[in-house]
Amino acid sequence: MSNTHHGTTADTLFTRTDPVLGEFAVRPLDLTRDIELLHGWVTHPKASFWMMQDASLADVEREYRSIDANEHHDAYIGLHNGTPAFLMERYDPAHVELVGLYEPRSGDVGMHFLTAPSDTPVHGFTKAVITTVMAMLFDDPATARVVVEPDVHNKAVHALNEAVGFEIVRQIAKPEKDAYLSTCTREQYLAAIGVTTR
Repeated sequence: MSNTHHGTTADTLFTRTDPVLGEFAVRPLDLTRDIELLHGWVTHPKASFWMMQDASLADVEREYRSIDANEHHDAYIGLHNGTPAFLMERYDPAHVELVGLYEPRSGDVGMHFLTAPSDTPVHGFTKAVITTVMAMLFDDPATARVVVEPDVHNKAVHALNEAVGFEIVRQIAKPEKDAYLSTCTREQYLAAIGVTTR
């Protein structure tokens, strides 16, 4: 029996059903199958904060091969009702992105996400994506806190981060940008999505 009719395949790592928007799933990035799709996403004008606007296909492939080879960094493709719809990265902030810029704690996980460009934006879609990303990260019992470092100018992401429980800790200077170091514990996430833990 094939599962493909509702979008989950054997390589799906995580699924979440959104009450309004349907099924979200996450699978490992497969460069042989995903590279052209990925290149289109990261070079799109709406992905300006991804800082790969002028990247060639080979540049994007090189970047994601290096992520694939890094034991502290993973990349995934997110699906919405079976169709690729977002990119997700998970990393260990003690080794990637934030080395020397903050005090890592046991159970810290870093993440990036990028929704695919769309001509017909769906209301609530990006919030459903970040909620799926957070749900996947906290699905791992070892994850105690999610740490992010969005560009200070990325107002849309600050609002989304706040909606799922992130608090800005402070502004930090990274080589490529000024960022807001922000953290979200499991408890903050659950409170933000309306799950009571008591």
